[in-house]
Amino acid sequence: MHKVLIVEDDATFRKMLTSLLLSRFPSMAVNGASEGSEAWKKISNTPPDLIFMDIRLPGESGLVLTRKIKDLYPDITVIILTNHDLPEYREVAHQNGAEYFLSKGSTKPGEIVELVESLTV
Repeated sequence: MHKVLIVEDDATFRKMLTSLLLSRFPSMAVNGASEGSEAWKKISNTPPDLIFMDIRLPGESGLVLTRKIKDLYPDITVIILTNHDLPEYREVAHQNGAEYFLSKGSTKPGEIVELVESLTV
């Protein structure tokens, strides 16, 4: 079974992504966090296999949190999923260890499912 953590301060978006993942991957364990310190506690207690990370979070930025995660848990795959689809954000996301960068505005649900399928096989 794969464990996923969605780090997203928008509760509606977090629930939508959770529903999407569970509809396609019913045995997946999907957890959520609305900000960095909550995410860090969940990661420390039960490291997930995959994290969907927003960039703008209350407190610590998703980019800084990604670097901390990758330093201690290099095997966790981090997907940045954000409204802030700018080249400089993409570059910094990759520099901080994120493997993927998706735009909330242009990424279709099917593309998210395909990416998760490719990572969980």
